[in-house]
Amino acid sequence: MAKTIQTVTGPIEAGALGITLMHEHLVIGWPGWESDSGAPRLDRAAERRLCVERMLELKALGVTAMVDPCPSDLGRDVELAAEVAQASGVHIVCATGLYKEESGAAPYYKFRAAFTDVVAELTDLFVQELSDGIGDTGIKPGVIKVATGAHQVTPYERSVIVAAARAHKATGAPITTHTDEGSMGREQLAILREEGVDPAHVVIGHSCGSADLRYHVDLLDQGATLGFDRFGLELLQPDRLRLAALIGLLGIGFERQIVLSHDTVWCWRGRPLPIPVEQLAPTWDPRHVLQHIVPALRDAGVAQAKIDAMLIDNPRRYLAG
Repeated sequence: MAKTIQTVTGPIEAGALGITLMHEHLVIGWPGWESDSGAPRLDRAAERRLCVERMLELKALGVTAMVDPCPSDLGRDVELAAEVAQASGVHIVCATGLYKEESGAAPYYKFRAAFTDVVAELTDLFVQELSDGIGDTGIKPGVIKVATGAHQVTPYERSVIVAAARAHKATGAPITTHTDEGSMGREQLAILREEGVDPAHVVIGHSCGSADLRYHVDLLDQGATLGFDRFGLELLQPDRLRLAALIGLLGIGFERQIVLSHDTVWCWRGRPLPIPVEQLAPTWDPRHVLQHIVPALRDAGVAQAKIDAMLIDNPRRYLAG
């Protein structure tokens, strides 16, 4: 039987995936955006138009699929994702899961933890979304998202990671993570392994936030996949360092354990920033990897087969379980 991948418009055969960006966001809404009564009214039609236009730009570059690992507490809109996928013809994979404590829904679940087994509740929530769909949409996630802040894993974040591990074991859905400042990937993987998760089913996200090759190799040697998935976000780490680390890892044979992306956000809910994102981060564009990073890899002597592994083979294998 052919392996399948769950997308927002239903399951597809794994072989249908070509070039895949593994970490981009159609929309983000920081918790609290709904309370800002002074913000412009949500124009969902405009969001849809912008997302479709951007997706068609990517399609013209050969992109066939994208993972939007927005967790449920960060403005996730899976119906918008389904509309964009249908209009553009580009497959989108969405996520179940929760964000890091400082920026997510922690107050709600920490309150519940005082009265009930919140790990069991979260496990059931993730499994229900993966098995039956999100709310009454019928749209099923294809990945589980977890996150930690910089330089620590809080007890709340550990609870979410443990629940994700148990949901993975119940459903087979792969796990993708958020890290800050190139830290805590080891700790995330240790918790997942304690719960019996095979690292082959884990992407440690934003690993390109570190230029420490020992950090990278420690994770790779355990079998995890690294997300070099913030290209263009020079505010946090120069692309020169991301490229230097990536080229080095490719040079010693780790091309089957790395995926590429940008972590771009196409629409922000709530009040717009006083300075447009395009001015703050002019290269933070979902076309950047294909237009600039891939040519830089070729110029450095990286074989096309290794580039294809990161953009096609690894996403296909990971998402198909």
